[in-house]
Amino acid sequence: QVQLVESGGGLVQAGGSLSLSCAAPGSAFRLNVMGWYRQAPGMQRELVATIINGRGTNYAESVKGRFTISRDNAKNTVSLQMNSLKPENTAVYYCNAAVSLYHSAYWGQGTQVTVSS
Repeated sequence: QVQLVESGGGLVQAGGSLSLSCAAPGSAFRLNVMGWYRQAPGMQRELVATIINGRGTNYAESVKGRFTISRDNAKNTVSLQMNSLKPENTAVYYCNAAVSLYHSAYWGQGTQVTVSS
């Protein structure tokens, strides 16, 4: 079992920035697929960004150019830098990780991001 620990959520004004981090302390496996999802009230959970094998990235269209995902391969950590935040980015953000695209994924507990207008 892999535990994902998220940090960095909070309250920010529109136009501001936040950085989220996710670590997998003690994981015996290299997590080659890591990413972030979010779920707003009353909405389905949706993909924000993923990074595969530390290189290939994929972003939701709505965050391209504003959010940047990165990872530290040696530490099995993934970060999400969020700039130019908008009120519609308000959601609980979840870290997601897997050994590969063919393995079951692990989820973090979620961290709240609130963007005020």
